[in-house]
Amino acid sequence: MYSTAMAAVIHMTRCAAVELGESGIRVNCLCPGGIVTPIFGKGFGMSQAGAAKTLDVLKKSFSTLQPIHRAGEPQDIARAALWLASDESGFVNGSALVVDGGLTCGRSFSETMASFSGLATAMGVNVSGPK
Repeated sequence: MYSTAMAAVIHMTRCAAVELGESGIRVNCLCPGGIVTPIFGKGFGMSQAGAAKTLDVLKKSFSTLQPIHRAGEPQDIARAALWLASDESGFVNGSALVVDGGLTCGRSFSETMASFSGLATAMGVNVSGPK
């Protein structure tokens, strides 16, 4: 359901950007990845205090999910929002700014190469790297 809602937000952003752009109004949206907040614990039915205690676990877990090996934090989203609101982004309109450490790009290069190496070993093939 989240993916459907996010797709709707992105499409609505583009439609509004076209409609309002000629009036000098810019419309953009942010697409955050996994950001370490208590919302995950609350989603599992935990109290606010209990959810807050899970932040270190989330930080460790999220740090390996994307090519940038650190967890996303609320200030990452805040910085992106501030940039979009600034004059420095004055020619940006109708964009969906993805702030996810590369999560939507796929696995990191080192993980991909480790998988290929493991597959080659399982197949009995000697792989020495690029030539």
